[in-house]
Amino acid sequence: MSALAAEPAPTPAGGPAAAAFGASAPHPAERPLVRVTDLVKHFPIRGGILQRQIGTVQAVDGVSFEIRRGETLGLVGESGCGKTTVGRMILRLLDPTSGRIEFDGTDITAIKGAALKPYRRRMQIIFQDPYASLDPRTPIGDSIGEGLRIHGLGSDAERREKVRKMMDLVGLQPYHARRYPHEFSGGQRQRIGIARALVLEPDLVVCDEPVSALDVSIQAQVLNLLKQLQRDLGLTYVFVAHNMGVVEHISDRVAVMYLGRIAELAERRELFRKQEHPYTVALMSAIPVPNPELRRQRVILRGDVPSPVNPPSGCRFHPRCQLRQELGSPEICAQVIPPLVDLGADHLCACHFRQPRGVATPAPATVAASAAASPPAAPQG
Repeated sequence: MSALAAEPAPTPAGGPAAAAFGASAPHPAERPLVRVTDLVKHFPIRGGILQRQIGTVQAVDGVSFEIRRGETLGLVGESGCGKTTVGRMILRLLDPTSGRIEFDGTDITAIKGAALKPYRRRMQIIFQDPYASLDPRTPIGDSIGEGLRIHGLGSDAERREKVRKMMDLVGLQPYHARRYPHEFSGGQRQRIGIARALVLEPDLVVCDEPVSALDVSIQAQVLNLLKQLQRDLGLTYVFVAHNMGVVEHISDRVAVMYLGRIAELAERRELFRKQEHPYTVALMSAIPVPNPELRRQRVILRGDVPSPVNPPSGCRFHPRCQLRQELGSPEICAQVIPPLVDLGADHLCACHFRQPRGVATPAPATVAASAAASPPAAPQG
């Protein structure tokens, strides 16, 4: 029996591509594939001759969510809100400052070195810039098969055959394996990146803005390819993007991030039907309407996004929040971190003035009195 076929799956076993590559049966569907709890990532700022720490970039600050097996979770928000940092921490490409990351029921937050290698095989990433992520001096067939070589899977002939099958799966021809990255178009390079990510039969793929550098027509091709591969191989995606139209097309659930925290999290149709957080409302108002006779009521946010080096206290959106202005600028927004509350139907929102369905929205004075009587909420995404 060949080494590629005989080698047992990494512990814990079970890849999604069972039909395509003979992997073992998946784990129970009721357990989330990934659970993130109070995830924090602070980057030190150093200066001076001795390079002492003089500040901290609070890139991610208290993010919690689950990723269900076989779904696509969209992470959306403005540039610098922490989307990519969250994805890289899930993959353990970045070590979290604090918090907990569980993958398939196992806490992988502190795992390092050789113990982490089996999980590397089950978690892959598709990078934003397909050209920069490829070695210009290596034929793309070798680049796609590099993961197989690193993990010691199969003989040379078996690896070449698996690379050929994966290239065919993403729409590349066998003779392309001998070509170099500069000989391909942007869309073809992204297909190479997808093939490289999937050749190890991962459970989870983090798509870090995989279509933002492509033309609109090529974007549609790549998005449709990703959806088709997800159906065929049972993949789970974390899809990082800032284009709400792209997120609506591919996601099952959407998490909206602002300045390192999750502002709103809901099922895709629910979120696009009714937005609860003022920031999400502003984001949605910026989406163009494909009808020249219709106009969307645009919400213009005042000011710029605050610096993550010195973020606002309380709700991080409060300096720009149109709802707070309408309510007379209540102090609670600037003093207390709003918890992520379930409004019903798994629609979560972090706003002091959004309540579960059937519960009347309280007046600012009532919210302030309730916050003063209870301990401060722990930071949460």
